[in-house]
Formats: sequence, C-alpha cells, structure tokens
Amino acid sequence: MGTLALAVTDGMLHFELSLAYEVFAAPPVGPAGPTAPWYELTVCGPAAVQVGRFRLEPDLALDHLQYADTVIVPGWADVDQDPPPELLDALRAAHTAGARLVSLCTGAFVLAAAGLLDGKRATTHWAHTEALAARYPRVEVDPDVLYVDNGTVLTSAGKAAAMDLCLHLVRLDHGSSTANAAARRLVVPPHRAGGQAQFVTTPVPARDDHPLAALLPWIIERLAHPLTVQDLARQARMSSRHLGRHFKAATGTTPLQWLLTQRIRHAQELLEKTDDSIDTIATATGMGTATTMRRHFNRTVGVPPDAYRRTFRSRTH
Repeated sequence: MGTLALAVTDGMLHFELSLAYEVFAAPPVGPAGPTAPWYELTVCGPAAVQVGRFRLEPDLALDHLQYADTVIVPGWADVDQDPPPELLDALRAAHTAGARLVSLCTGAFVLAAAGLLDGKRATTHWAHTEALAARYPRVEVDPDVLYVDNGTVLTSAGKAAAMDLCLHLVRLDHGSSTANAAARRLVVPPHRAGGQAQFVTTPVPARDDHPLAALLPWIIERLAHPLTVQDLARQARMSSRHLGRHFKAATGTTPLQWLLTQRIRHAQELLEKTDDSIDTIATATGMGTATTMRRHFNRTVGVPPDAYRRTFRSRTH
C-alpha cells in the first residue's frame, strides 16, 4: 500500500535494515497467491553505502525520500556520532511533504537529531534510552515499550522490537489478517504482550569502594526477608536520608524501588528456571502472596507472571 523508502547512509545497522526489507519487499502469500496489493519499496541513499560489513548500492538518492508515503530509518550504529546533515535534511523534507516516518532501534537518534521527535513520546533500545533522553530533552522517552505510534512518527525499541513495529505498520495498512500472514511467513508472533521491561537487567555499582558496594549484595542475599529503609540504612551505617541520596546517584531510583526491582528480577529467574508455584516464588522473593506478586510483576514487567513463564521458560529445563 503506497510507497515505502528505506533511508540509508554510512553508519546504519544491517540487522534492522535487512529486517525491514524482509517484511516489506514482498507480500505474504496465501493458498490463492499474494494476500493483498503490497508496498512499492525503494532504498534511498548516497551512491554507495557501508552498512556494517556490507556495501550497498541504493536505488535512489536521499532527496527521493520526500516522495515516499512511509520512510523507515534503520538502527544508527554510533549513537554518539551526529548523523549526516544530508540525511537529516531529507527526513525533514519528507516529513514536510506528509510522509510517515518510522525509526527502528537506535534510528530514533536520527529522527531526534532532525528535530522530528520534539514534543513527542518515543522509544529506542533500552540500553540507550537514558542517552536519548539526555541528549534530546524535548523528547519524551519511554524506556518500557516495544514501540510508540504517534500517527505520523513511529519509533521502536531494539532489535526484535523492530519486527513488532514493522508488523504493526502492516496491520495498520492491510489489516490484521495480512499482518498475521506476514508473521506466519516470518515465523514470528504477530503481536507480543508487554514491553521491553521484560528484557532489562538492573545495573548495580561495580566499584568496590562505592558506598553501596557491600550493601547491595547483602540485600540480594536477603530478598525473601521483609526489609525497610531503616534496615538498609542500619546495615550501611548511614542515615536514611544519606542512603536515599547514594541510591539515587548510583541507580537513579529509591532504595525501596530498587529492592522491588531486585525482587521482580529474582522472580523472573525463578519463573524461567524452576517449576515453583507463584505462591512459592512470591515467598522466596519477599513479595508475600501470589496476589501481591502478580500486581507488582504485571505493573513492572508488563505481563503477568504466568505469561512471562510461558514466553521465557528454559527449553533445556
């Protein structure tokens, strides 16, 4: 449906580029043939582009992006490097001409550099959400979702979430049955529940001389126990106020929120690796009851514990 252009320059990631090409280059085929009229796909860029270890010759120049109905920006390899001005100019021209702009993974940094995410909600790979928010404060960065649809500007989280957004586009343009057929051809789920919070691990200070270096392992060993801020402050031999300041500086959150995150993370591991009941896991992680665990888990991870277990259960267990 309509014209779709992949915007490429040196510095793009080949995975997201290849993924988008695989989704949009050819329609899904049913028993009676193609399921629907499909996209007219072009690749726009300079004369020759280095994408990872591959050399690519685009079909058309970057200024042809303005004639596309949808423009997709693949992942941007070096998020600390500014995208080329000619790419940013071409994206702005395409936006002015009415194109729907889509970024995959770190391609959000390119749209943000062009000013096209200002005042909008957006996402990118969870490992880069803080950098995106810091560099482009006018962008409302959501680190938890798989993709964000603002209508004319869409962004996805990292890697596999790019597939989620591409199938979302197919669903918008061609309907659910065609999107399901495309997902079936690609051997992927047509829709995934939850957000990228399912895949995020919580960093902890690595320095041995950090004020929390001894406290954090102590907490991890006692997740099954009821712990208060006063308990943590007493163990760290500091006031509750100083403890809160150190936690905010090191982890970006409060002691109790960090503690809950560790309880959730431990619950994820038990769901993945054991056959323990939800009640047993709730007790082992200090969340008390299955009802309490389900409430915290669903709010934090985005899916219920049972759904998480079905998705991430170890195949070798």
